Amino acid sequence: MNVDRYVMALEGPVRLGFFLVVFALMALWEVAAPRRRLVVAKAKRWISNISLVVLNTVLLRIAFPTAAIGAAWFAHEHGWGILNYLSWAYPVEVVLAVIVLDLAIYLQHVMFHAVPVLWRLHRVHHADLDFDVTTGARFHPVEILLSMCLKFGFIFAVGPPLLAVLIFEILLSSVSMFNHSNITLPGPVDRRLRWVLVTPDMHRVHHSIKQYETDSNFGFNLPWWDRLCGTYRPQPEDGHTAMTIGIEAFRDPRICAGLVNMLKMPFKTG
Repeated sequence: MNVDRYVMALEGPVRLGFFLVVFALMALWEVAAPRRRLVVAKAKRWISNISLVVLNTVLLRIAFPTAAIGAAWFAHEHGWGILNYLSWAYPVEVVLAVIVLDLAIYLQHVMFHAVPVLWRLHRVHHADLDFDVTTGARFHPVEILLSMCLKFGFIFAVGPPLLAVLIFEILLSSVSMFNHSNITLPGPVDRRLRWVLVTPDMHRVHHSIKQYETDSNFGFNLPWWDRLCGTYRPQPEDGHTAMTIGIEAFRDPRICAGLVNMLKMPFKTG
């Protein structure tokens, strides 16, 4: 399809454009209407977290030059995946593929909490002592590379249209920045919105220092999986402004920030 050629050609600029626009909007919103007072100086955290983002982006482009879009093209060319065996309408396949991929990411997130060796990688994300737009992209490089390999497996199994993969990748990045942002949403807006989208108040619970709250609200885009699988928790026990962000094992700001410290974190005891 012609649309596939456009997706292959424009994937990089389109994703980068969405990332920059959403990041700028969330950063400005955090200044205009912050939800919580920050524990660590923003400049120090932002330098650390954004350095990790840059490193991950470079590593991904080196290891997987065509990324998820390339995997979807390969699956289409070889007839791999369930949707490549079906003859459903293209819009239906796009919507269904986005939903199924979101479910796969939810299950992957649960797995990274449940398997100890994977949790050691994922705790770099949770060790951030504050919760803002940069937290949404703070992941250890090994987790990023492993996640991409798992995503390839999901794509080969589903056989999604290339457009669906592009939409999903944009949503995953954009909504992750949104629901990690330190922004204030009016209560009625949050209550209605979280039926169709994971909101910052919903996801912040997942970043609580309390283990039973950390093991809840795993969704990134769609909130339905937490409700259906029994992992949904509406509010933190201590309230959003008083709750403690992070994990028990790492409370020293000097250890929780800094590119080198974050890279070494999975290999430390705790």
